[in-house]
Amino acid sequence: LGISTPRIFFTPLTMPTLHFVPHPASAGADTIDIQCRTGRSVMQAAVDAGLSQIAADCGGTLTCATCHVIVPSPWLERLSPMSPDEDTMLDFTASARQAGSRLSCQIMVTDELDGLILHLPEQQ
Repeated sequence: LGISTPRIFFTPLTMPTLHFVPHPASAGADTIDIQCRTGRSVMQAAVDAGLSQIAADCGGTLTCATCHVIVPSPWLERLSPMSPDEDTMLDFTASARQAGSRLSCQIMVTDELDGLILHLPEQQ
């Protein structure tokens, strides 16, 4: 009859890996590796994976600072610039703000962030 079957092509989901490094005070804790889809926040990926060190009390609405992470210098330059609201909220973290401090709800996972290292503070 001349009818052809349509072909469906699927684009594989990209699953970058994020490496969460526990605070040195967390004796014996190992780095936690999480794979997540692009387009999600680092905070969402951590919460979905059950990472208890990311409290995420506000659910990512930028009204708390309980998803605080410290991003090392080589990775920091790859992130989108910090907004003034995020900068202000980082003044209210439970652990002292450091160079590289960011709120993980404001970091969107992209292919370029595959292998991202995130140090966890002592407390949220």
